[in-house]
Amino acid sequence: MPLDEVPLMAAGDLRIWFANWYQASRPAFFVATLVPLVLGTVLAAREQPVSWTLFSVVIFSSFLVHLSTNLANDLFDHLAGADDGISIGGSRVIQQGRISPRQIAFALFLLYGLAALGGLCILLATQLWWLAGYMLVAFCSSLFYTAPPLRLGYHGLGEVTVFLNMGPLMVTGAYAVQAGTVNWDVLLLSLPTGIMVAMILFFQSLPDMQTDRASGKRTIAVSLGRETSIKLFFILGAAAILAIQVLLYMHLLSLIALLSICTLPLLQHVVELLKATPDWQAVHDRGKRVRLFYLLNGIVMILAACFLQ
Repeated sequence: MPLDEVPLMAAGDLRIWFANWYQASRPAFFVATLVPLVLGTVLAAREQPVSWTLFSVVIFSSFLVHLSTNLANDLFDHLAGADDGISIGGSRVIQQGRISPRQIAFALFLLYGLAALGGLCILLATQLWWLAGYMLVAFCSSLFYTAPPLRLGYHGLGEVTVFLNMGPLMVTGAYAVQAGTVNWDVLLLSLPTGIMVAMILFFQSLPDMQTDRASGKRTIAVSLGRETSIKLFFILGAAAILAIQVLLYMHLLSLIALLSICTLPLLQHVVELLKATPDWQAVHDRGKRVRLFYLLNGIVMILAACFLQ
């Protein structure tokens, strides 16, 4: 083999390796972690200067847990058969032979370890040892979302789990790291983000209702059926917008919060899309509209919190 071909082959292998793990990580969903952490930090910044070092560690550790959650879901859904056949759930890297279950298990060990190290640094820097409870809940929610014996997502608790973790826990946790405490106002401000992340997860479960039912995965969508699921999806989106307006009325957000009403047509568009698509598997790749709904409202909340007089 000519020596000048070796670097090209090595570079090609590296690109394939990176592409496989990029697919497994599902980075498009990382916005679900970013928004509540930024919101909590912004709320704390209204009271005292922000430690950007701590903020960076919080972001890094939280993203590691989010990535671990995605990988754990791929692994344990594969072992349970929930992603077999016509299912389009997960990243599909195992089903496509791109990454082996053993490799994902090793990655989980490494990523959870790094996240734990970041969490320990936060505890040592802040001396807020009660935050260890937050971290324990985050770890258990991440791993046991699909892992036995809890398998939270298999018993209709997936949306509740992400609501708590990516709403109250992340917002108040990010706030506490900077401010050293939590309060009721911050807890109330965390609710819309939790609702919208639950909404994202709920939408992602719709295309797999048939295969989830066959594998014994009793998601909320499986329990409710098609028509009621569409209604619940709209209710969740409308509840998030309404909650933001209530927070404005309570003087916890500035008038910028009114802009969230402008996302109502986007919500209605997704609902009409669901109604008009006989085969829900066809709507899987259109989940970016739901994430856009979340991102726009998240930005509105962050700006409304920044400019509150």
